[in-house]
Amino acid sequence: MDAAAPGADPTRPRPPDDSYLTALRVGTERAARTATPLHSPYAGAPEDVRAAAEAAVEAAADHLLALSHDLHAHPEEGFAEHRSVRAVQTLLAGHDVAADVDVFGLPTALRAVVSNGAGPTVAVLAEYDALPGIGHGCGHNVICAAAVGAFLGLASALRAGSVTGTVVLLGTPAEEGGGGKEFMARAGAFAGVDAVVMLHPFSYDVAIQPFLGRRQVRATYTGVAAHAAAQPFMGRNALDAVVAGYTGIAMLRQHVPDSDRVHGIIVDGGQRPNIVPERAVAEYYVRSAAPETLTDLCERVEVILRAAAATTGCGVELEWDAQPAYLPIRANVELAARWTEHQARRGRVSLPPGVVPESLAGSTDLGNVSVRVPSIHPMVALADPTESLHTSGFATAAGGPRGDAAVLDGAVGLALTALDVLADPELLTAVRREFDAAGGVLDVAGFLG
Repeated sequence: MDAAAPGADPTRPRPPDDSYLTALRVGTERAARTATPLHSPYAGAPEDVRAAAEAAVEAAADHLLALSHDLHAHPEEGFAEHRSVRAVQTLLAGHDVAADVDVFGLPTALRAVVSNGAGPTVAVLAEYDALPGIGHGCGHNVICAAAVGAFLGLASALRAGSVTGTVVLLGTPAEEGGGGKEFMARAGAFAGVDAVVMLHPFSYDVAIQPFLGRRQVRATYTGVAAHAAAQPFMGRNALDAVVAGYTGIAMLRQHVPDSDRVHGIIVDGGQRPNIVPERAVAEYYVRSAAPETLTDLCERVEVILRAAAATTGCGVELEWDAQPAYLPIRANVELAARWTEHQARRGRVSLPPGVVPESLAGSTDLGNVSVRVPSIHPMVALADPTESLHTSGFATAAGGPRGDAAVLDGAVGLALTALDVLADPELLTAVRREFDAAGGVLDVAGFLG
């Protein structure tokens, strides 16, 4: 609809045209019809062990869905998820599992462990933070309940003596910008862990979907205040510096790879129109698909922001990563193939890489874990393809029937994938071999400088 058309409300924004999303959906559906799902040549856990773990998840279904609904009804933002983490602790206690809260230096982090002799260690990760205003518009209530369900299924197998090894449930606060997993990693949460599994809700079932690395930069410009009418020539306009930087970054976008993203806001633009602003602040997120390209993009952004200061005669201070940076996910294909096969038993076709457009990507602190430990972060569909993450519509879906199905299907998929790692030494060897070939353990702090 043209905003200037007769009858249009000039006070309202023009609705975005969704024809591009529609074309993406049609193209994705066409590609999905001929796509070959990932296949694993490894045996994994025996079928009777898998079936028992799946049955344990189903037996806990009422408790898992109640947890998902409870978190959905009481959303809490990052590092403030006190009610949520206590709800997880209480559910685990009801299943005879003790969980520690306030671990790894984070009051809303959680750790629970079940072990049966020597063997591999697998960590299942739970997120439970929500977004301001729209609650669980990213579906972390589903992530949490599915992770708890997977942990209970694995605990049942370990307690029955079906497999040996250790399973750890880690509640990881503040994924939505706070970087809880990075803080936990620095505190040793993943020491001795052989594999990490978690899932994320989405509008498609996908075994591997790229997630971009993300760094943050805050540019604080300092100018000289002056009367904007009587003596503007005596001022140096910090807002002009912000605008020059913003414009420069807009020009940069034409000359970066399609996977790169830079987006920002003006945090402080001055106090009154009749005062030349002596202070102005902008904040940007810088995203890219690989650690190396992220570094290059950040360098280019910094040049522009500093040039804006020089152009306007202002000073500038750049603060990078006041919160931890997020690295791109390094997905482990061997683990993702096991997930794919286990989702098939739940009636889901988990698409291989390259089917769902890679442009549909955000960022997550699981990336920081995935370069330390072999990891997967598959996507589970609970909304229509035109429904975006971080919207009220997605939040509604996360608390509805499709969200419930994602909890149980996801819990089974995570449990059986982790069970395969515990039970099949050849699979674990292949997982480690792939991880090493991709670069092995990355010194995250050293890489980011």
